[in-house]
Amino acid sequence: MRAFLAKHRELLRFAVVGGASFLITTAVTYVLKFTVLRENPVTALIVGVLVATIFSYVANREWSFRTRGGRERTHEAALFFVISGIALGLNALPQWISRYVLDLREPHLSLFGQEAADFVSGMIIGTLLGTLFRWWAFKKWVFPTEGARLRAVKTSDEPDVSGREAA
Repeated sequence: MRAFLAKHRELLRFAVVGGASFLITTAVTYVLKFTVLRENPVTALIVGVLVATIFSYVANREWSFRTRGGRERTHEAALFFVISGIALGLNALPQWISRYVLDLREPHLSLFGQEAADFVSGMIIGTLLGTLFRWWAFKKWVFPTEGARLRAVKTSDEPDVSGREAA
């Protein structure tokens, strides 16, 4: 089991950051959706995803992909946010289709049915689409090179990738 966890460390960390980002997205989306953006649920979702994306950049760069790099920081950040923007569109698309193409909203549905459709389409299906795209795109373009950023201090659960002894 330890070998499996070590082999898939980046993916597991990415999943933890994604879980935290999902909670941030959900909290911000529903606060906005039930207050100032009552008539604009897709906009509320987009704002929630944007707030979580800022958290996600810092957490992914400094934790999930901390040994990866290969780009100047400004180039890396620009790519991260461009890819996150594309993922945001993928995240919002299922809810937009649910609301405006399939018309799964009041008065055709009860308020509960509308909210259930929004949650499944935006928070579940949209999040899965966006997450799969982000995982692939971050590894391919944002943090392409393994071992590019060497850690100053080796942690006890990871091998030293630099070949030097930890200070």
